[in-house]
Amino acid sequence: MKKLLFLFSVFIIFFSFMESKHPYHVGSVEINYNQKSKTFEITGRFFLDDLENGLNNKYGKTLHFNDPKFKAQLNEALKNYSAEYFKLKGNNKFLNVSFVGYEEDHESVNVYLESEKIDNPKKVETAVSFLYNLFDDQINIVHIIVNGERKSEKLTYPNRYLFQQF
Repeated sequence: MKKLLFLFSVFIIFFSFMESKHPYHVGSVEINYNQKSKTFEITGRFFLDDLENGLNNKYGKTLHFNDPKFKAQLNEALKNYSAEYFKLKGNNKFLNVSFVGYEEDHESVNVYLESEKIDNPKKVETAVSFLYNLFDDQINIVHIIVNGERKSEKLTYPNRYLFQQF
């Protein structure tokens, strides 16, 4: 047992020094219906280095989170990126989704979006393909919450479509 624990510790130390900080590519997207504003509030959470590489790959630029001089460029890139890789329908109608902003949280980035108003959504459809332009093993875990009822599903590349009935 001690040999197994020692071997496991050696592997952890070895892999912690490798260039790839995490061996998996996963993000989460929460789509939460706000009764008061009658809008969907969307939060996408992604590894900072993955999102940075995804933006740089997509736009052929060198942008860096954690550097204030790139704030305006990152806002513009994330606005365009979100518009391309996230779509939302409510009750069979495409909803306009606006980029609100982003926030860095240590090794992750939260991207905030908000939909136009919709009354009493019963049918929610979404297309989520964040980071599919970079990784063919990307997983996006999507949570849709309407009137306190939460439905979650895992979308694995290349699957991007999700439909939920409330």
